[in-house]
Amino acid sequence: MKKAFALLLAILSYGQITTAQNDLSETERLAATAKIWGFLKYYHPAVAEGKFNWDEQLFTILPKVKQTSNKKDLSLIIEKWIDDLGPVPECKKCKDEESGKTYFDKNFNLGWINDNRFFTEELSGKLNYIKLNRHQGTNYYVTANSRVGNISLKNEHQYADNDWGNEDIRVLSLFRYWNIIEYFYPYKYMTDMPWDEVLAKMIPIFQMANTEIEFQLAILELIVHLDDSHGGYVSELTNNYFGFYWAPVKFTLKEGKAIITGYWNEAMAKSSDLRIGDAITKVNNRPVEEIYREKEKYIPGSNEGAKRGMAHYAIFNGSTDSVNIEFIRENEIQLKTVKRHLFKNFKYEGIHNEKYKILEGNIGYINMGEIENDDVDEAMKSLKDTRGIIFDIRNYPKGTLYSFANYLNSKKKPFFKVTYPDLNYPGKFIWRDGILCGKRGGEKYKNKVVLLVNEKTQSHAEFTAMCLQTGDHAITIGSQTSGADGNVSTIEMAGGSRTYMSGIGIFYPDNTETQRKGVKIDIEVQPSIEGLLNGRDEVLERAVKIIKDRP
Repeated sequence: MKKAFALLLAILSYGQITTAQNDLSETERLAATAKIWGFLKYYHPAVAEGKFNWDEQLFTILPKVKQTSNKKDLSLIIEKWIDDLGPVPECKKCKDEESGKTYFDKNFNLGWINDNRFFTEELSGKLNYIKLNRHQGTNYYVTANSRVGNISLKNEHQYADNDWGNEDIRVLSLFRYWNIIEYFYPYKYMTDMPWDEVLAKMIPIFQMANTEIEFQLAILELIVHLDDSHGGYVSELTNNYFGFYWAPVKFTLKEGKAIITGYWNEAMAKSSDLRIGDAITKVNNRPVEEIYREKEKYIPGSNEGAKRGMAHYAIFNGSTDSVNIEFIRENEIQLKTVKRHLFKNFKYEGIHNEKYKILEGNIGYINMGEIENDDVDEAMKSLKDTRGIIFDIRNYPKGTLYSFANYLNSKKKPFFKVTYPDLNYPGKFIWRDGILCGKRGGEKYKNKVVLLVNEKTQSHAEFTAMCLQTGDHAITIGSQTSGADGNVSTIEMAGGSRTYMSGIGIFYPDNTETQRKGVKIDIEVQPSIEGLLNGRDEVLERAVKIIKDRP
């Protein structure tokens, strides 16, 4: 009798454990649904051809998913959903279509299809069949740039007049964006938080975002997880959250201080007696570093330097036309109330410097943010007898890289490789060799070339640096660049606003990434606190010294 009772107890206990192991939280069920919804959107032939209103399909399935509690019930609902889409014909060319391609596979992740914590064997079998017999050809929702290969989205409803109290719309917005990144973002594998974990983290945040500003901030927080300096997101409401009123100064965040390095409007800055070199330590009695850490989840950037470089709106902006600051000037701590202004009132037109010049000591200097292709021949002729040339790429160049490379390289050289998404196998990326820069023959510059870079060197600037680095006598100095290289793709968010992402992968010929890491640097030069306080350009100073000291 005792043995029979013990056996019964063991069976019941095993059943309870098995049931508990199969139970899924609502977040887990929604995350699984997000993955399947996106997978079917890009893989199932009928869905990828646009034969279903795929947003409405999600709205229909969500209540059913929420009513389940375990993997068996969830799997049955998903299986029926898939069956209702109709039969998937065998894809005879899918395997052949892969041949001849060299794949970059770090981004590819369909292992979740076989995760028995969430899906029954029967459901996993259906998903694997669709994977093997996936859609080929024109996709209803996504197309590729014919020249470069980065994606463009199409046929996505924007819900511009939506009531943001509708949780389903908010969840749709998350699922849509998450899957775009899952299948078409070339650097997904490099995010600090694994992309699966981002989905699980953001689901409850989007569910609870009951007001439009909460929803907009949820979108911004989601995008920041991309760790991509291209991934900015601006809307009227996010601007209002940080504040429409700006201090009239530019600054660099360094060692817990915001050090003024320039002006949005010099006259307005002087009216508040703000000077280059002032080191602001507190804003409205709060330490600058504390403010930065609080707002960091809303500041995009590929790396820490890029994020700090983009933090201008998070530190001094506000909803009133004045702000109290504590700052250090000439080793004295001072307090001041500073006027803030609407940005449009700065009438900011940028700083226009000379395109090129000769510095003291017969050293050439070229501002890559100013010089244009029509100026290149004249500039190189004027600087041909200098001891060396400094190319300042701490700005956004104007497409002159190939023209300058012809003067710096004794022959054609490779300087980059590309990965671009394979729309016939979503999630996979194809390697492609880049074009060459430089040329044989013609007049060449034979002295030292020094490239200057920092966190403002972003995107085309980084690409330009990579090209000029192939020069016969070139070295690169400065600090980590923005780490956002590659043509940009636009993502229209639900509600009519938009964001962006780096759309193709850019690598050095040796397969070294530039995303997040930035371009290769030969000599690291970090501006010092002392240098910033005194308005010095220590990177430029070091470049001059390198050229003067060359043998």
